[in-house]
Amino acid sequence: MVKKILAQTYLWVLLLALYAPIAIIVIYSFTEAKVLGNWTGFSMKLYASLFDTGAHHSLVNAFVNTIAIALIAATASTILGSLAAIGIYNLKARGRQAMGFINTIPILNGDIITGISLFLLFVSLGITQGFTTVVLAHITFCTPYVVLSVLPRLKQMNPNLYEAALDLGATPMQALRKVIIPEIRPGMITGFLLALTISIDDFAVTVFTIGNQGLETLSTYIYADARKGGLTPELRPLSAIIFVVILVLLIILNRRADKKR
Repeated sequence: MVKKILAQTYLWVLLLALYAPIAIIVIYSFTEAKVLGNWTGFSMKLYASLFDTGAHHSLVNAFVNTIAIALIAATASTILGSLAAIGIYNLKARGRQAMGFINTIPILNGDIITGISLFLLFVSLGITQGFTTVVLAHITFCTPYVVLSVLPRLKQMNPNLYEAALDLGATPMQALRKVIIPEIRPGMITGFLLALTISIDDFAVTVFTIGNQGLETLSTYIYADARKGGLTPELRPLSAIIFVVILVLLIILNRRADKKR
């Protein structure tokens, strides 16, 4: 009985430590106080100010850039990562282990090292840094996560399905599209959402590849804002909106998964 109470207490303390900061941001997004922690009464002024593009044009631009980069990078890395996972799965045991190890290195590698490496690569190739280099950098570090998400689905798949489709007259492309992709689709969706989240959250790689042409993402905007001595109050409602959208997406995906089961 005592162990059960201690286990439940530990779980609730852990959940409180994880979600209390988010709850505070959401709560204080409904007050117009400039300083977080100073409640001046319920107000939707910060939400109205956030969507007033004239007042916070740079913040809205940074958010739009972040979402655009994340969507492009997540889509490209999902395609590349899924194809790479299929290729790795069809290798022999030793080759599969070697490629799995190589795929893990970028995940375990520090973001700063990845950012510096990509920065030096773009400079040596004479590529002007900006939107394109940030997208390429995000695709680079998101793809290994997609590979890790898709490989387990391939291992669960019946290995004879693909050959059976070929024996029944399907071309390799038809077998890929109608047999393999439906089997690995849950892993592809998981990889896409993971890549999307990692891309939105990234700062270290972005700051090395963003250049000096005035492009800003949400992470670089917040960093520059914090260095000025404080954070723009409108970041609170923006953070609350992002959290709610992600929460709704997770609930929808979990319910769909439960219905399929």
